[in-house]
Amino acid sequence: MQRLTVSEILENIANEELFEAVSEDYSFTLKIESYEPYVCGAVHDGHQFRKELWEKCLHTEYDRWFEEDPCTKEFVKTHPIVIAGCDSRFEYDLNRDPENAIYEDAWGKKLWKTPLSDREKAKSLQKHSNFYLVVHALIQKLEEKFNDVVVYDMHSYNWRRWDREVPVINLGTSNIDNRRYGDLVENWRFSLSQLQLPHNIVSTSAINDTFQGNGYFLKYITQNFKNTLVLATEFKKIYCDELREVIFPEVVSAIERQLQHKIKEHVAQFRRSVKE
Repeated sequence: MQRLTVSEILENIANEELFEAVSEDYSFTLKIESYEPYVCGAVHDGHQFRKELWEKCLHTEYDRWFEEDPCTKEFVKTHPIVIAGCDSRFEYDLNRDPENAIYEDAWGKKLWKTPLSDREKAKSLQKHSNFYLVVHALIQKLEEKFNDVVVYDMHSYNWRRWDREVPVINLGTSNIDNRRYGDLVENWRFSLSQLQLPHNIVSTSAINDTFQGNGYFLKYITQNFKNTLVLATEFKKIYCDELREVIFPEVVSAIERQLQHKIKEHVAQFRRSVKE
């Protein structure tokens, strides 16, 4: 993996170079092993939280981990194009628009002992801006090459705060063109319902049950690119113990191994569908 400036990453995309890089400020990674009509994204995978903010933050390291989406990059790591955040959503949230990307409070609890300075906010928002410069260039290049593109927008969610049974996988579709892509959404939901998971976990799946797909990553791509479908795919945190901060690697591995095939199968369905 190389360490590259945003300008170098953009130049590589423009020239259709193959590369794996971390941004110069270590805020995100991008791997392009080959140019394909699909992308895997994990915007909430990151846990880094820059040191100058430590003393100001009222939330503990565990509080932050609890609300992040650990292992979502791991789920899709073998695919040819993977983009993922490295920083915690508590520093800035890549799945919110720039005006709301820096939290004042988080999940009912005030975040900062003292307000962040304009300089501190600007440093975080520059990272947010750089990420979307790269996202824009990447999707633009793929639409130029393939016309139609699909993005697998990987997330996870805490299930213990729900007072009802919730699905192992939820697809959020309220901000995509469901008349155009409805069958592909249902194909993806059904495929995920067939995952074979350890410990007799039944891979239930639903659409707009717990979340509706209101994230900025999905909205930004959908609003700026007319031929790219973004599938906001949320895994219930059955792959970890939320209360003890313990990852279950056997569950993570099972998901990752099966997604190697399921994503490729769905991309093939997507390509057939858009040609019809």
